[in-house]
Amino acid sequence: MINAIIPYIIMKEVLTAVHKNRTIPKFTKFQKGTPMIRLILVLLFVVIFLIVSLPIQLAEYIIGKYNPGLKDRSSLAIVKWAFRVVLFLSGITVTVIGEENVPKDEPVLYVGNHRSYFDILITYVRVPRLTGYMSKIEILRIPSLNTWMKYLHCVFLDRSDIKAGMQSILTAIDKIKSGISICIFPEGTRNRTEDTFLEFHNGSFKVAEKSGCAIVPMSINNAGHIFEDHIPWIRKTHVVLEYCKPIYMNELDKKDKRRIGVLVQDVIKEAYFKNKELV
Repeated sequence: MINAIIPYIIMKEVLTAVHKNRTIPKFTKFQKGTPMIRLILVLLFVVIFLIVSLPIQLAEYIIGKYNPGLKDRSSLAIVKWAFRVVLFLSGITVTVIGEENVPKDEPVLYVGNHRSYFDILITYVRVPRLTGYMSKIEILRIPSLNTWMKYLHCVFLDRSDIKAGMQSILTAIDKIKSGISICIFPEGTRNRTEDTFLEFHNGSFKVAEKSGCAIVPMSINNAGHIFEDHIPWIRKTHVVLEYCKPIYMNELDKKDKRRIGVLVQDVIKEAYFKNKELV
């Protein structure tokens, strides 16, 4: 998914930095060389993937007409492969903790902190089953990317329209009930400040409350260092991803259900600050 959006992201972030008079980081000749090479390699792979994926998307569409399950599995495999290539070219290594906490025989609601576009790649390559991501509706404007996201059962959220937003939540609940996991970043946007957390919106957790699925908190350390902290360069980075123990809302008392956003954020915060020394 993010393969198609990377060129768009880079241009958007650089123009935003200029518009807001943010300083684009300067490196020495040696320091700039490798991040620039990574950026070029990633962009080159993205362009090739986009060209090749056009007939693949058509083939996936035809397969889906006769065998939707096969289309789901093949689309998942293709996108996970592409994500792994981007992570490799970007020089990203990931330490994964607590993967045994993810239920393998049931769909879940993944909930994570959000500092980087790369959070999507880092977490998606680990999913054991078909998983759709909650995304801003603006992503639908990007050709090719929107097709892959639809194939992977992503749900598009319009935060400016309450009624449409509620419909997106209902769609996500239906996805869970049909066996598809959902991933959401309940801060609502990328947090640009390291070691801080934006408010977790309680509405995001209606998916777990109404479907009865497990909430799997995900703590992601150091992802912002890949790209967002020094746009437009991509730097070699070590990221720590921890899956915390699942939370079932039907096992919580009324007080904890009302403060589910704070409760889940506290779990993620604890893991995040514990893992800072591993970065």
